[in-house]
Amino acid sequence: MPPSPRLVVGNWKMHGLREQSGRLVRAVAEGAQSLPDDVRLVLCPPFTQLASVHGIINAEGPSTPLRLGAQDCHTTSSGPHTGDISAEMLADLGVRYVILGHSERRQAHGETDVLIRQKVEAAEAAGLIPIVCVGETIQERLEGRTTTVLATQVEGSLTDGFTGILAYEPVWAIGSGTIPPIDELERTLSLLHGLLQSRLKTDDIRVPILYGGSVTPAQAPTIFSIGSLGGVLVGSASLEAESFLRIAEAASFRLTSQPLSGPYRS
Repeated sequence: MPPSPRLVVGNWKMHGLREQSGRLVRAVAEGAQSLPDDVRLVLCPPFTQLASVHGIINAEGPSTPLRLGAQDCHTTSSGPHTGDISAEMLADLGVRYVILGHSERRQAHGETDVLIRQKVEAAEAAGLIPIVCVGETIQERLEGRTTTVLATQVEGSLTDGFTGILAYEPVWAIGSGTIPPIDELERTLSLLHGLLQSRLKTDDIRVPILYGGSVTPAQAPTIFSIGSLGGVLVGSASLEAESFLRIAEAASFRLTSQPLSGPYRS
């Protein structure tokens, strides 16, 4: 059985007007043609760019490694929620993945684990693949509370039958230019795997774990030296095609020690 593809997810955040976004996705699509087939790219533009980005991806045909993702969704499918976007609306636009529980949403919008879990339920009901973010702040890390924080977030944010993706994003690393020491990152990924086993009540965990937080072309080979890593969630480096594609090239199992086990949805 061939290894499941690694995901390289680009979170554009609140960046991109039509012309700029069009140039970016076309450049990524062109460069992606030469990527190994064990790498898959997910582009998560702002809501306003979803339709146009989907059109460009769709024009690439079924063989493209590009998929469309969104950055958030509402807990319900419709209703009097001015300014919100439902998971069903995202699916209707061709979205396949949705980022939920990002630290910027947790901090700036006060999103709780309970709310995030409701969003996960809505995404799953609409047929989307949720990418649920968890991670500790610098204060929580210095106080030795990383394990407790991650356990609380995993327990509270995921549904009982969760089959999506977990993204570990230490809040202190985002935008800092640094990543955790590789041995620490390996221990944290092992911890998260154990937490998933406990939360989902099974030893057969089929939830890929991504890493996010200052993922750059320079850091990517070190990050991907962890063979069990399911991929990365990329912020600012996803706003330039060259840097994003260099990260994608580093993601290939041909350059790392061992493939990720378990199935992966397209």
